Amino acid sequence: MKTEEDLEIRVRGIGAGGVGIGDLPDGKVVFLPRGAPGDLARIRVVQVKDRWARGEILELLEAGPGRRKPPCPRYGECDGCSLQHLEYPEQLDWKGRIAAAALERIGGLPDAAPTVVPSPAEFNYRNKATMTLRRLAGGGLVAGFREVSRKHRVMDLGAECLLMVPELSRLWGDLRAAWGPGASLLPRGRELRLTLRFGETEGALLIHGGTGDGEPDLLLEAIPGLGSIWRGDRADGVRHLAGTAYLGLSWMEESLQVPGNAFVQVNQGAGENLHRYVLDTLEPLAGTRVVEGYCGTGALGRALARRGATVVGIEADRQAVAEANRQAPKGFQAVEGRVEDLILDHLPADLALLNPPRTGLDRRVPEILTENHVGRMVYVSCDPATLARDLKRLRSTYEFRDVRSFDLFPQTAHVETVVTLVHRGA
Repeated sequence: MKTEEDLEIRVRGIGAGGVGIGDLPDGKVVFLPRGAPGDLARIRVVQVKDRWARGEILELLEAGPGRRKPPCPRYGECDGCSLQHLEYPEQLDWKGRIAAAALERIGGLPDAAPTVVPSPAEFNYRNKATMTLRRLAGGGLVAGFREVSRKHRVMDLGAECLLMVPELSRLWGDLRAAWGPGASLLPRGRELRLTLRFGETEGALLIHGGTGDGEPDLLLEAIPGLGSIWRGDRADGVRHLAGTAYLGLSWMEESLQVPGNAFVQVNQGAGENLHRYVLDTLEPLAGTRVVEGYCGTGALGRALARRGATVVGIEADRQAVAEANRQAPKGFQAVEGRVEDLILDHLPADLALLNPPRTGLDRRVPEILTENHVGRMVYVSCDPATLARDLKRLRSTYEFRDVRSFDLFPQTAHVETVVTLVHRGA
């Protein structure tokens, strides 16, 4: 199959990255951004590999049953979303299929199709977003998300993004208006990564890339809704530059004061639904010994301790550990280090709660858990493929009991999945 060749293709599904999937006449799978299941489209093949190809839709000849007109007028060019052209129930259906396919194909679990719990809000749910700022030759600049078809390019984006909560959209617009000609109040350099978060009453800005610190005090003066500015770099980690050190957040039954750079779920409503499900799954907790891997600032571990468990959380981020311990109730303690290095020191335990990054578990973690008879395990995953890989490593010792997915990122292909396992000897 040659590139630049026009073909008629029927889209048969959605892949893990949110792209449509079809089949070329020679049998290769073709990936089609913005394709919807059931579409008949005239396409052009733009990239060919040994086993797959990539195409672009030139003309939609027949719309699939779940297709809709995207609510955002920038959707055709912006890479911030990948599924906005599908009705929301259709998005949930395909996220469940993607998770089930990974669990069956990689994990060997054919009966693990999850229910997907919808987000309370389909739009205006993100309280955190990361944009790229690029300075151009001649003094101009663009700042926003990447372009969908040319990911090396940055699409200039104002305050119109439909994913952000309104307060975050306003903060982004105010930051753009206040940073000065050529973004002179920000650090120097061709490209910066700007992460904005909004809490209960104010926001925080974390800056990566470039050189110097810019003029953070002047920036804070110019933006009333901005409470703090942080600087991230490889040598020093994250530094607090200006403003209040903590961001007020309400999470479950807690009122938190967390650093502006700390991790919290970006979709508060859906994240709280997930946490409540995990807590209900783990009951009864009184007298239970729990080891929590990748605990972050300890929101789940603290909730477990308040319900009567004794919890040790393990986290590699020093600042997150300090915050977890600063707000800790009786029965909770966080320790600093890698899970694979420390988890054995805190066994035996009745329960392991694991919430790893997208890369999943270090291969030593399943080995340690299977050898030390942890009775129950709850694994919270943000990537179905690495979840399935890790479950395959645990399958000989642990029995699969339950799975449920949560849509924390509507309009994208991301899905969060929670799996419950029980030791076969329990």
